[in-house]
Amino acid sequence: MRRPLLYAAAALLVAAGAAGLQAQTNGRAASGAAAATPRMPDGKPDLSGMWAPGAGPGRPVEVDEKGNVEEIFPSRRCGPTQVNCDGYTNQSVDGEFTGRMNRNRPVYKPELWDKVQSFDMNTNREDPIFVCQPLGIPRVGPPARILQTANDVVFLYTISGASSQPADYRAIPTDGRTHDPVRSQDVYFYGHSVGRWDGDTLVIESIAFNDLTWLDRGGYFHSDQMRVTERLRREGNTLVYDVTVEDPDVLLEPWAMNTRRLQLNTNPNAYLPEGQPCRDYDRENMVTQIRH
Repeated sequence: MRRPLLYAAAALLVAAGAAGLQAQTNGRAASGAAAATPRMPDGKPDLSGMWAPGAGPGRPVEVDEKGNVEEIFPSRRCGPTQVNCDGYTNQSVDGEFTGRMNRNRPVYKPELWDKVQSFDMNTNREDPIFVCQPLGIPRVGPPARILQTANDVVFLYTISGASSQPADYRAIPTDGRTHDPVRSQDVYFYGHSVGRWDGDTLVIESIAFNDLTWLDRGGYFHSDQMRVTERLRREGNTLVYDVTVEDPDVLLEPWAMNTRRLQLNTNPNAYLPEGQPCRDYDRENMVTQIRH
């Protein structure tokens, strides 16, 4: 299917703006890997700092001689063997259907593609971001700021690009411990996470998720058996962030997300704004004093 180049350019600008809002770095990022990688007293790379989205791989599109943009892969919500499931609908205003420009997508079991499509086509009702809950990982993306000690890291997030999402954080031990046997039996939006160093790469393994979040927009749900592995590596003033999702209950194979590269913000006045409060749009419809 084809769309005018104007639409593609607008989509790219919107995506870039949302990424900028999420980081809220308020300053210019330093030049990438040209700088030396700072290290902690124990010799491990120091991941601390404010991190802003950097340049990544281009979207997989082609532009013909008339300026039309052609998607070079099937609709993101079609199963590998499904047909007639890629039509656009009248809900394009929220960008869910016109944003199918990433060929890298999780591959679900054949019997679950109908569920993915239903979520995608009814995203204004089904997308968890509309019910005042955390995005969870990996959908929240890389942290906007990292605080690192010898035994743990703290990730700070800002979700200003999604008005119903508050800022959030994760505190992750990196002292070599394994998952706590008790906490591992509970369920969390961000999972139960422990970190370890593999050379100069910080590896974070997370389990014990609830099944309320999505991997990404477009109906990409997961089960409570999901496991997420994040890898963070600093190259000078560039932070390289990779994520792999394993969920044998719903996915046919592990899903490795596109690598994200973030640039260090060296502006001493950069700050993270407080998150937007969650807003309940149903308050005017309450007719009793009953709590529920």
